[in-house]
Amino acid sequence: MRVAFGLGANLGDRVAALQGAVDMLAPLLQDARVSSVFETAPVGGPDGQPDYANAVLVGETSASPQQLLEAAQAAEEAWHRTREVRWGPRTLDVDVLDAGGLRSDDPDLTLPHPRAHERAFVLVPWAEADPGAEIPGRGRVVDLAAQAVAREGDSAVRRRDDVALEVASR
Repeated sequence: MRVAFGLGANLGDRVAALQGAVDMLAPLLQDARVSSVFETAPVGGPDGQPDYANAVLVGETSASPQQLLEAAQAAEEAWHRTREVRWGPRTLDVDVLDAGGLRSDDPDLTLPHPRAHERAFVLVPWAEADPGAEIPGRGRVVDLAAQAVAREGDSAVRRRDDVALEVASR
């Protein structure tokens, strides 16, 4: 099944945290691809947070949604993620955005991610990594990304051409 992970960090070495997540998650995937790194202002949460570095990792997997969630949480734990304030600053945030079009209302893993379709910081890198992706019940990621950028403005999601994430070849 096709899976997409959303990656974000706004504390510490943000790019190293994103690369660490890619390194931990990519072994679960075949034909893994990672987007460019995009910088965005925080959405929600307390004022005064630093900007986020965001990326999306996609690929095919035979792992179950529960295994994907456990891998995402293990990556966050490896980067000392704490959950003190909702939408607060974090060393690493990993979300399972979609897992093969499955739908789940489980509070531990809602699929597709309930807010992915409205967030440019998710949609723009996702559209880059997987231009053919669709969010079940919402539409094509490239179309949703264009709508989000039109709402939020071109400067809301800034590609960082000075850094790149890599998926290690196996």
